[in-house]
Amino acid sequence: MIRLIGLLAFSWICASGFVIGDDWARFRGPYGSGIASDSESLPTTWSQKNNLAWKIPLPGPGASSPIIVGQKVLVTCYSGYGLDAKRPGKIENLVRHLICFDLKTGKKQWQKNVKAALPEDLYDKSGVSSHGYASHTPASDGINVYCFFGKSGVHAFDLDGKKLWDADAGNGSDPPKWGSSSSPVVHESTVIVTASAESQSIIGFEKTTGRKLWQHQSDGLDGMWGTPSLVQVSPKRWDLVMLVPRDLLGLDPETGKIRWQLQATESMQAYSSIISDGKRVYGFSGQGGGAVAVDIESNDTDKDVRPVWKSSVYATYASPVRYQQKIYVVSRRILTVVDAKTGKRLNSLRLKEAKKLGNARFGSLDYASPVIVGDRLFWLNASGQTFVFRIGDDIKQLAVNDLTAEKEFFWGSPAVASGRMVLRSSRFLYCIAESAKTP
Repeated sequence: MIRLIGLLAFSWICASGFVIGDDWARFRGPYGSGIASDSESLPTTWSQKNNLAWKIPLPGPGASSPIIVGQKVLVTCYSGYGLDAKRPGKIENLVRHLICFDLKTGKKQWQKNVKAALPEDLYDKSGVSSHGYASHTPASDGINVYCFFGKSGVHAFDLDGKKLWDADAGNGSDPPKWGSSSSPVVHESTVIVTASAESQSIIGFEKTTGRKLWQHQSDGLDGMWGTPSLVQVSPKRWDLVMLVPRDLLGLDPETGKIRWQLQATESMQAYSSIISDGKRVYGFSGQGGGAVAVDIESNDTDKDVRPVWKSSVYATYASPVRYQQKIYVVSRRILTVVDAKTGKRLNSLRLKEAKKLGNARFGSLDYASPVIVGDRLFWLNASGQTFVFRIGDDIKQLAVNDLTAEKEFFWGSPAVASGRMVLRSSRFLYCIAESAKTP
């Protein structure tokens, strides 16, 4: 059921629906690339005392990533239930939060709370405890922000915190009851949500009203936790591309209809998101599944998409990132470089000084994806260490930056904009900036 609360003002945005400029307005930033457009002033080193602009407590944990829209930082988390596997509490008390902070000062501007729709998967009897109840990164078109809270639906707010609408995306569970984590994307007038666990569906909602425009349903979406990306195939055509178990899939974002499908890997899990380079798309699956690259044709009637290359390199949880014809993959504390043209493994480097931080059931889960700023690659592990590498012809580890001595889980990926990097943990939101001293 859709409950319409308000309408948006019309504005001109780019054809893909993403914010133009220096914003980091969705999971992995512009077009899901993981590449910052203008943040060369970001420092290489920081600590609890240096280059830390601010540190703000959050009302609860989450595995979602922060986003940056103008001077606003938006992040989701949850509270009331599922904070401790031994004492999870009462699920009736579960609440999700969307919180807005000022990028420069860290001052909280507003907070919106969404009470959980029940029944929900229990924290102590499912795989939900490996990431919690706030795992979907919000997305913004520069005017509003769109959140997906699983069984509790899709929620739209303007950037001042006014509630606009909410919509249902299903209340089912995937077989292992891990829940979903795929984040919304915005294409023109449509908010696209992957409700893989909730309804085995990808759903397009009208972004002004929350009205359901289309729904593509497939049992094959079970086992997918990555976020789709929009790939511009021609001046008038965009494909919504995603890695699902075994296959790469291309949909029409206007209708939800399949344009092409390719058996890509042997893996029955797809944790990472695809990356693209023009019409070439790269998908890296889980352990044992390897990777594939395909070129998408501009002929709408041609569904004969074939691999350009395949590779044995896999990605586990973190999505890869591409820079100057090289693809960088971080998996199991190893940074691997792959030639984007041929799929050949060029180099591997084991991360030095990595700490392990685990929970009782699942061990160390390094979910965060790497980001690239200029010729530097930044990767955050679950313990809060950020590894910095110089990339290009040679790889060199430049620094390992540690933000905390406390037990915090860092499961979200960094957001980078305006010379600042924002990191979230299970307890705090952190902002890194050059020459900043801890307040």
